[in-house]
Amino acid sequence: MTTTFNSLLQMMQAIPDEQAAIDHFTGIRWKNGAFCPHCQSTKVYHFSDGKTHKCGDCRKRFSIRVGTIFEDSKLPLRTWMLAIWLITSHKKGIASTQLAKDLGITQKSAWFVTHRLRHAIRTQSFNRPLAGEVEADETFIGGKEKNKHAWQRTGGKQGGKGKIAVLGILERDGELRTGTTPTLSARNVQSVIRSQVEPGSALMTDEHGSFVGLGRDYSHHRVNHSAGEYVRHFCLHTNGIESVWALFKRQIVGTHHWLSPKHINAYLGEMTWRFNLRSIDEGDRVNALLSQTNGRLTYKALIA
Repeated sequence: MTTTFNSLLQMMQAIPDEQAAIDHFTGIRWKNGAFCPHCQSTKVYHFSDGKTHKCGDCRKRFSIRVGTIFEDSKLPLRTWMLAIWLITSHKKGIASTQLAKDLGITQKSAWFVTHRLRHAIRTQSFNRPLAGEVEADETFIGGKEKNKHAWQRTGGKQGGKGKIAVLGILERDGELRTGTTPTLSARNVQSVIRSQVEPGSALMTDEHGSFVGLGRDYSHHRVNHSAGEYVRHFCLHTNGIESVWALFKRQIVGTHHWLSPKHINAYLGEMTWRFNLRSIDEGDRVNALLSQTNGRLTYKALIA
């Protein structure tokens, strides 16, 4: 049975000990009935300790953590729930150094915790095609050349030299899609847009050349930023998706300071998930993440 809460204090009062946390997570993971994480059998026996279960078919014993991101973690589930609250309620995320202080664990452990949570977020993609009024925009992620060490500089300043290209697509009053792209070529960009946006939608972009040709499938409107145009007829603009990029870049500069290119998609996924669930209550976001924790992520796989 799950409990409801809408503040961190309420969550700690509603889940006062480890068994309460186990019961809460069990109620979420097994809301449609108990099952074995090894063979998926629904013939499950429960031991009196409230923590251990046994499959009636494969005969294996297991806890509710097995088969989830919590498997093999030494941290109590209650501590994990605190971490989930912090990463889902802070609009610009939380740094592993700060999480380590808040939870009383090492920075290395906190970094692994945040990446396990990002792995869980990534396992549930938003698959509904975007429609109606949709904005698309590209940007580059990476530090300024002048701030880099001499050996790190690529020698270019324009066109995102030495930076990572990312693409964002936002349905107005709806969901967001983000991700890195190898290049900002028309083929790459338009392939992503066509896979995410329903044909016939009203598509707003800037004047970047990668968007040329989308008018065949969409009602395509382009604002010319280089000519000082940012809004036309009050509704033709890309201000929404540009605000998303501003939020993400503030998350990098103000919270994380630097991101490894290897993990940028994980951080984008975290920000996108939080954005898409922005209208629900804080406690509901915690439960939403708890409901999609299937799938392990080992430290070896993370740093490979």
